Amino acid sequence: MSLTAVVWATTGSLFSFGLAIVVFRRQLLAMLLGLELMLAAVNVSLVHHAGLFDDAEALAVVALVIAVAAAEAVVGLALILRMRRGGRGADAALLTELQG
Repeated sequence: MSLTAVVWATTGSLFSFGLAIVVFRRQLLAMLLGLELMLAAVNVSLVHHAGLFDDAEALAVVALVIAVAAAEAVVGLALILRMRRGGRGADAALLTELQG
């Protein structure tokens, strides 16, 4: 089996597992974990592509995706903490409307 097939299988399974977590879990922290898994799968695929084709732009996109993932994690965790401090649970079913 070639390295490309292994990378595609790995990224496909990581992305599918992350998508299943986002779709089927209702806890916000688990959903955040699923999003991070999907972004990690995209990064693995992009790094493999950059190595195959000597593509510097793909490595720049990887750095951008890492920055977006870090910002998404910070905002998501801040929202979860804000909900917990407000007396509401961190369940996605409780997010039916925005309150200011």
